[in-house]
Amino acid sequence: MGGNNIPPYKGCCELMLAVNRVSKSFNLSPILHQLSFAIAPGERVGLIGPNGSGKTTLLRILVGQEAPDEGHVTLTPGGLRLGYLAQGLELDPRTTLAEALHAAAPDAALLAAELAELGAALAAEPERDDLQHAYDRVLDQLSRAEGGRAAAVLAHLGLDALEPQRPVGELSGGQKTRLALALVLLGEPDVLLLDEPTNHLDIATLEWLEAWLADYPGAVLIVSHDRTFLDRTVTRILDLDPSHHTIRAYEGNYSDYLDQYLAERERQHAAWRDQTDEIRRIRQDIARTREQARHVEVTTKPNQPGVRRIAKKVARKAASREKKLERYLDSDERVDKPDRSWQMKLAFDTLADAHIGRDVLALEALAVGYDRPLLTGLNLSIRAGQRVVLTGPNGAGKTTLLRTIAGQLPPLAGRARLGAGARLGYMSQEQENLDPAATPLATLLAVAAMTETEARSFLHYFLFEGDDSLRPIADLSFGERSRLSLARLVAAGCTFLLLDEPINHLDIPSRTRFEEALTGFPGTILAVVHDRYFIERFATDLWRVEDGRVTWEPLVVAA
Repeated sequence: MGGNNIPPYKGCCELMLAVNRVSKSFNLSPILHQLSFAIAPGERVGLIGPNGSGKTTLLRILVGQEAPDEGHVTLTPGGLRLGYLAQGLELDPRTTLAEALHAAAPDAALLAAELAELGAALAAEPERDDLQHAYDRVLDQLSRAEGGRAAAVLAHLGLDALEPQRPVGELSGGQKTRLALALVLLGEPDVLLLDEPTNHLDIATLEWLEAWLADYPGAVLIVSHDRTFLDRTVTRILDLDPSHHTIRAYEGNYSDYLDQYLAERERQHAAWRDQTDEIRRIRQDIARTREQARHVEVTTKPNQPGVRRIAKKVARKAASREKKLERYLDSDERVDKPDRSWQMKLAFDTLADAHIGRDVLALEALAVGYDRPLLTGLNLSIRAGQRVVLTGPNGAGKTTLLRTIAGQLPPLAGRARLGAGARLGYMSQEQENLDPAATPLATLLAVAAMTETEARSFLHYFLFEGDDSLRPIADLSFGERSRLSLARLVAAGCTFLLLDEPINHLDIPSRTRFEEALTGFPGTILAVVHDRYFIERFATDLWRVEDGRVTWEPLVVAA
């Protein structure tokens, strides 16, 4: 299961990027081990694996920002242009937006003037290869600068209204992420290496990026936790195994990968079960044979040497079979029991015992905002048992609406009325309600009348196992904190949850485990989410923010 099933690159003129037995360690801890794969022209490849498995390290090696301990990366041809989207904007904060855009996609008039100068210099010194390379580079830039592409890309990423002389250091985190993406796309490299390109993108922008990538002629390697984005963009998955530090290739998109992976796991589990049964049978046979030999020895007399010799041979045969079994158990032929896997398919079922028909929330001519209204004229309701997703463009007022419903902001007009008996719990993006010095166990005991045993059993339903409940919250991952926030609200008796981007910063394993923990909640949920994979399997209803209003549409939960 964990091995690298991709043969080393043998060399082929058609391949654009090839990785040959690359290994990397940090402080003697292996991160990548003997990775080999290749990406051909026009291919769309997804790179997945839990946080810490080495995905970003691998991208940095591909682009030359880090050196591997062993192996090498081959580009064919050698002058191949790589475009790398890092998770953070790698620009001097004093750089203006105009300067950053000019570096990625210079003005056509300036490029034309530079091309004329290089042409004159090359005519005077035609033997100079450096002038020829510079001329070709500027000519390529000029061909890509025409057509108003920069303005179109900025508009689709919501950056067209920014002041050109604004320093990039003054941009918000989301704006920096989208600017970094714009700069990479405008460069139109031969190979795109995208590290979490969907962070801070709303659904409309995600769909635009998917369409852009569909028309992009080069190759793309995408690290993403957005499962629907991977389904719609890639045709091959590379899965980094954090235990063995190896890579495995699967044909198809993320859903195809998941089907193949789960089928492999089932086959491995069936083989392990058969092996376990066979080992039990062999051990019972050995024990029975030994007991027979011992019984012969203790029940025969010295004047029966022939019978005793046969019994000793039988005992030696049993010992030989036991040694053979132990050698098998220590060998690579042994089938290991599959570890608990995060890759699973989840169905969010609406609860049959929910009191459908009873209003949990009613918005009555509600307007929300700060110094000005962001959303107005909201007349919507949520009934018990519904799972509603609130979606829309960034900055449209989704978090403001949740904070108003939670009572943290006063409405500008109208009101948000909770139903009788509804107990509201609010989970913010920052998880500021968790004490970093406390433990999950102490966090639950502070809000619920439970014994320690009951609290630990309760945490088990939210996937806290063993001593996980005794670790300081400061040491927990984002995914573990999200599950703890959910457990805290449920333990406190909340029946109506407001969840603001609960999975935004989580990797695929953490998203899946959060979703698994959420399946057991019997109440009502209103959640701000941009993950379409989650929405398709979770939501019964969709609230869509458009032009200062919120519209409603029913959904069918995917099986």
